[in-house]
Amino acid sequence: MVEGRNTPDEAREPAQGVPGGGVYEWFQRGMKLLREGSPAAAAALLERAAEAEPGSRSVREGLARAQFNSRQYEKAADSFRSIVDANPTEDYAYFGLGLALWRTGDMEAAHEPLTIAVAMRPDHKDYVTALKNVRATLRAREAM
Repeated sequence: MVEGRNTPDEAREPAQGVPGGGVYEWFQRGMKLLREGSPAAAAALLERAAEAEPGSRSVREGLARAQFNSRQYEKAADSFRSIVDANPTEDYAYFGLGLALWRTGDMEAAHEPLTIAVAMRPDHKDYVTALKNVRATLRAREAM
């Protein structure tokens, strides 16, 4: 026990498997891991933050990006969908949802959110390119 403290050591140390710090620290560390190329580790940490703060758009977006970058496309789609459901004006969430659905192979489902993203931001080249690619794939499938 540390002098001047009236709490046992267990109360100050994180529980087994729980990262130290609070939600903000988890978010910051998760985003750093994502930037540094460790998306799976980032996803694990950001998932913990999202459980603690389910209404945080920043945490949810970071989690969705980490899930996408670690090839957890169905989970990423769910996370992006939760952002869209909470705030239908989030063009990036529609884009992410469309890309995640595209990666799962569901081109039909990917088409709508990508169309919405392009309608919201027609000047965004990444959005337009993704929509064109999905449409080309759908046309190619119809031609078969």
